[in-house]
Amino acid sequence: MSSQINASSKDTASNQESVRTPQNENNLATSVVLFVICFALFLGAIYSLSFLTLGNPWPMAVCLGLFALAFWLPQTIFGRSDSAGEH
Repeated sequence: MSSQINASSKDTASNQESVRTPQNENNLATSVVLFVICFALFLGAIYSLSFLTLGNPWPMAVCLGLFALAFWLPQTIFGRSDSAGEH
């Protein structure tokens, strides 16, 4: 089975016109490492709530920061930023 791929996704660095498809974006080890990092940030956000008291607002600030990082990093930094014109 062959699939239609736009010309914008072709790698211009090589003369062989290699095409970057979702199957060769990241290998399994890289994906697992990125998942573990983001999941650790998320669990750290939940764990920081155990220190929350009415007199100490800093654990909530840490929770919000870690929670935002856990969702912002995969969507912006680790995500495919060049895929806007593919679909």
